[in-house]
Amino acid sequence: MHTRTLGRDLRVSAIGLGAMGMSQSYGPNPGDRKDMIAVLRGAVDRGITFFDTAEVYGPYVNEELVGEALAPLRDQVVIATKFGFHIENGAPAGLNSRPEQIRAVADASLRRLGVDTIDLFYQHRVDPDIPIEDVAGTVGELVREGKVRCFGLSEASAQTIRRAHAVHPVTAVQSEYSLWTRDPEPEVLPTCVALGIGFVPFSPLGKGFLTGKVDASTSFTDGDVRTSIPRFTAENRAANQALVDQVATLAQAKGATPGQVALAWLLAQNPSIVPIPGTRRLSRAEENIGATGLPLSADELADLNELAGRIGVQGDRYNEHHMSLVDK
Repeated sequence: MHTRTLGRDLRVSAIGLGAMGMSQSYGPNPGDRKDMIAVLRGAVDRGITFFDTAEVYGPYVNEELVGEALAPLRDQVVIATKFGFHIENGAPAGLNSRPEQIRAVADASLRRLGVDTIDLFYQHRVDPDIPIEDVAGTVGELVREGKVRCFGLSEASAQTIRRAHAVHPVTAVQSEYSLWTRDPEPEVLPTCVALGIGFVPFSPLGKGFLTGKVDASTSFTDGDVRTSIPRFTAENRAANQALVDQVATLAQAKGATPGQVALAWLLAQNPSIVPIPGTRRLSRAEENIGATGLPLSADELADLNELAGRIGVQGDRYNEHHMSLVDK
């Protein structure tokens, strides 16, 4: 597995693993916790060293799962988690990035993960009620205390990133980014490059759509987040199929899978980009790792860019509520 550097010195595998789906969002959760632990440990055996979780996933249980799975491998891995939501009655109930809340979440996450230091501590969503300077300052204090190693932001605007970075160095920005979600390109990615900040795309496979395993006829189970996303209506899936078909054609020509092409495209955008596709299956993790060895020529990259721009994408990437939480 190739490695990449986020920020100044956070060295991680070129492909990470997002653990959220092991505890929520994609229909019924796996019945056997041991199976998920085996996937996480098996991913390390195959070269993945970067794992993403959050207190709100579950809530809480995903951090516990990741902590238990990676405890024997702690010196081999980088674990990222997040703060920023107010959790009430077992569910997120608004944003909360007050300094005292950040500190409380850090202490609780340390216990659940079973670690002495959180490697990368993201603000999960920008809280409009709390100056980002106060957030960055609080995380900076946690860094000096040894509870946190690096500071990150998620779904933050370029302006917010610059303001935070001026107070305490931002190591990584995490946002949705893929062939069919290009929102970070005009402002956020150039800002990260200019400031030496790593970029971590979540949903780099379009929540499964770019793998070619989802089409207009796919039925989602109860509890699957895609049932609430406009982009995943049957009509929009049919309209967006042309992009996946072209990716699949290129993949076939290269002896790869559509998902590998989609990840290879991301890796080629900038050497500080580290996608974190989620999975519940070790075979998918192995497939994702294969993207690091899939070269795309300049012409192939240009063709994919031109195709995505020409075809476009139908439907918003979030529902109205979740779009309201994205920093503008």
